[in-house]
Amino acid sequence: MSLSRRGLLAAGGAVGALAATATGAGSATAAPSPARGKGHGRVRTGFDRLAADGYALLKGERVGIVTNPTGITSDVRHIVDVMHPDERVDLIAVFGPEHGFRGTAQAGGSEGRYDDPATGLPVYDTYLKSGQALADVFTASGVDTVVFDIQDAGARFYTYIWTLYDCMEAAALAGKRFVVLDRPNPVTGRAALGPVLDPAFSTFVGRREISQAHGMTVTELALLFNARFLAERPVDLRIVKMSGWKRSDFFDATGLPWVPPSPNMPTPDTALVYSGTCLFEGTNLSEGRGTTRPFELLGAEGIDHRWAAAVNALGLPGVAFREAYFAPTFSKFQGKTVGGVQLHVHDREVFDPVRTGIALLVTAKRTWSGFEWRSDNWIDKLTGNTRVRTMIDAGADTDEVVGAWSKELAAFRAVRKRYLQYR
Repeated sequence: MSLSRRGLLAAGGAVGALAATATGAGSATAAPSPARGKGHGRVRTGFDRLAADGYALLKGERVGIVTNPTGITSDVRHIVDVMHPDERVDLIAVFGPEHGFRGTAQAGGSEGRYDDPATGLPVYDTYLKSGQALADVFTASGVDTVVFDIQDAGARFYTYIWTLYDCMEAAALAGKRFVVLDRPNPVTGRAALGPVLDPAFSTFVGRREISQAHGMTVTELALLFNARFLAERPVDLRIVKMSGWKRSDFFDATGLPWVPPSPNMPTPDTALVYSGTCLFEGTNLSEGRGTTRPFELLGAEGIDHRWAAAVNALGLPGVAFREAYFAPTFSKFQGKTVGGVQLHVHDREVFDPVRTGIALLVTAKRTWSGFEWRSDNWIDKLTGNTRVRTMIDAGADTDEVVGAWSKELAAFRAVRKRYLQYR
C-alpha cells in the first residue's frame, strides 16, 4: 500500500480544563463551552483539547493509540503523524481496528501487523481480537496507556464501539490505563432509538445491551460500558470531552472535516440512514454496497415501482422514496441492474431511521415475492433479537413491530441518561 508522510506540526490553541474520570467514574469535570448557534463556531475534538494542553494527561506514559483514518485534526492531519514527532508525548504503538489503521481494507478485513511507513511505528491488529488475546497484544506492545480516537456512526452494529469495549476490557486485563478522546455523534445525541440487544445475540455487531441507535458519543459509551458492563473488572478510565458540541448538532454543524469511517460510510448522509437501512444486510436485497450511495439505495432483481409506492403511502416523517435502478460494482448483485428505492431525507429533525428501516422491510416483503432473510438469520444479530424477523414474517405492520420494543427502550433511555456529558 502507498502511504504518504503527513505534516509534522503539533496541534495548538487555547484549551480549558481537560475532562477526566477515574476507574468506574460516571461524569467528567470540564464545563461545556458556551452554546453556539446552529452551523456557527467550531467543535474542538478530544484530541484537539489533549494536544493543546501539551498532552499533560499522557505525561510520563508510553502510549499506544487505537485509531483509523478518522483520527484527524481540524486541518486534516492524522493525529499519529502529529503526535509521533512531538517530544511531549511518547507514542510507541498503533492499534488498527476493522478496515485498518490507514483504512486500506474493505468490510470484514484489516491490515494485519506491520510497521507504518510514514512513522516507523509498529501497527498491531485488534480486529476480531478480544479478552486475553487482545490483552496480550497490549502487553507485547509495551504501552502503559491505551488511547482510543475513532469517529463513530451512531449505530449499535457499527463495530468501532465494540472495538472500544473490547479494548477497555483487554486494557483492564493487562493493567493498562485507558483514555478515550471524544468526537461527535454525526446524527446528533438527542435520542436512543430501536430495539435493545438481547445478550443471547451478542456478536461483534452488538456486544451488550444498548439500543440500535444509541444517541451517545464514544466517551459517553465508555462511561456506560465501564460502570455497567465491565463493573466486575473496570478499566482505569479517563475521558477527554469535546468543547462546543451540543446534543442537537448534526455533523455539518460542527465545522469538522468528514473522513469516511469505513469504505461504505462515505458521507454524513450515509450515517443519517445507516441505523435503519443496514438491516438490509440481513436480507437478500442489496443495501447499496458497490454504489456511490450505500445504505441510501436498496434493491434487488425483480423489484419495481410498487415498493416505492407502498413505502411512500405510509407517510413516514422527513423522508421520501424514489423508484431507483442501479448496478452494484461489488457485493450483492455485482454487475447486475436491480430495482428498488433511494431514500431522500428532506427533514432530518423528524426523520426516524430505525422506524424507517422497519417500514422498508415490511413493505419490501409485502410487495416483492422474492424477499428472503439471509439464511444465517443475520437480521437477528443486527436487531439483537428474533422478534423483528418473526413479527414481520407473521404479517405485523410497522407500528406493531416498533411498539414491541417500547418498554426495553424506555429502560435503556433511563440508564443512558446517567452517562450523558453534553446538553
